[in-house]
Amino acid sequence: MSQTSQLNEISTLELAQALIERLSISPDDWHRLKSNRNSRASEQVAAAMVFLLKNQPQEAQARLEQAIGWLDKSISAPPCESHGKK
Repeated sequence: MSQTSQLNEISTLELAQALIERLSISPDDWHRLKSNRNSRASEQVAAAMVFLLKNQPQEAQARLEQAIGWLDKSISAPPCESHGKK
């Protein structure tokens, strides 16, 4: 079965959910990627697609605004909660 045929067997929502799983920053990579603007924006755009496909446009818009914030440098990663605690 060709790759295109295999993809046709999967719903658009399932594809979007697989994309967000692929783009989500894992706990193991959090410290390394928490300030990576491309990684964070990609994660948010993928989440926006899932919300759009679930007919939740307000949630999608919030994620897209977050993605834009990462790209235009208007937002930054907060400090890690575990740092600075004794």
